Amino acid sequence: MEAESFSQHISRRFNEELEHVRSEVLRMGGLVEQHLDVAVQALVSGDSEMGLRIAAEDYKVNRMEVAIDEECTRILATRGPAAADLRLVISVIKAITDLERIGDEGRKLAMLAAHLATEKQGHGEYHELEALAGHVQEMVRNSLDAFSRMDAEDALAVVEEDKLVDEQYDMITRQCISLMMEDPRTIRRFLDVTWAARALERIGDHAKNIAEYVVYLVHGKDIRHVGIEVVKQEMGLPDTNP
Repeated sequence: MEAESFSQHISRRFNEELEHVRSEVLRMGGLVEQHLDVAVQALVSGDSEMGLRIAAEDYKVNRMEVAIDEECTRILATRGPAAADLRLVISVIKAITDLERIGDEGRKLAMLAAHLATEKQGHGEYHELEALAGHVQEMVRNSLDAFSRMDAEDALAVVEEDKLVDEQYDMITRQCISLMMEDPRTIRRFLDVTWAARALERIGDHAKNIAEYVVYLVHGKDIRHVGIEVVKQEMGLPDTNP
């Protein structure tokens, strides 16, 4: 009886540890979302001070990544998780890497916002960049929500959304090239716009990665190099593509 009680205690403690690292991922995700929101706001409003201030806060995201990674390493070394528990720890380790990289891209975005704020031209012409930013912010939010609820179907929707982000990025890049060719004096400014769009496109990629980890966590399927139609068929979901 004492052995059974001890076993239950160990099991309960293990579950608490797993739940803690999962909640820490979501806390880190919340901080990354907050930093991204401020960076985007600085970009579209032309607020140099805001951009520099949020860029200096990136160290907080880095600290959280290190702390969560250390806790996952300890769990792997002391608990020897298997099956779904092992998938959770692996997914957490991968997710925090992508969140840290979203933080890095958000910092780049904030620095570019500070630089663009010094330009003479108005900032209303960056509305395409604002639309791309809104789409990417939604992807990050939805990927974290899918992770929180372990919802593979919603995670797949995020994966599909990345196609639109890529299309928006390509459109902005083409527009910037055309504008630079028309007026060489704008080259520096539109190079910054292009780099900002590139940072946003990469954030979308990282959000997509997190969504893919959710599918792996729930179904044990690695879908990184598998067509979305095949994945939906295997999961018994309808194909929404035209």
